Amino acid sequence: MPLSHKDQLTLLTDILSEHQLDCCGTVSECEQLERLVKQLLTNPEVHNHIKPVLNNVYDYSQAGQYAQHLDDHIESHKDELSQWVDNINQYY
Repeated sequence: MPLSHKDQLTLLTDILSEHQLDCCGTVSECEQLERLVKQLLTNPEVHNHIKPVLNNVYDYSQAGQYAQHLDDHIESHKDELSQWVDNINQYY
């Protein structure tokens, strides 16, 4: 059974929150973020107001997959991670 867009957004914000709180993560989490964002951006049920945030998360996940020091990458986006979660949660 596929996840609804709300479930996908919940999973997305859970991963982003974990990155923000722990300042660490894995390449596979970045890959999962990328897959979630791709699905959400093409879903017409997703509110247009969060699509710019999703694009930012996509860029973050892309850079994280190829970062030499992933934890440093996450740490440098700590404030943005919190903002992204707050912005997404405003609409769901």
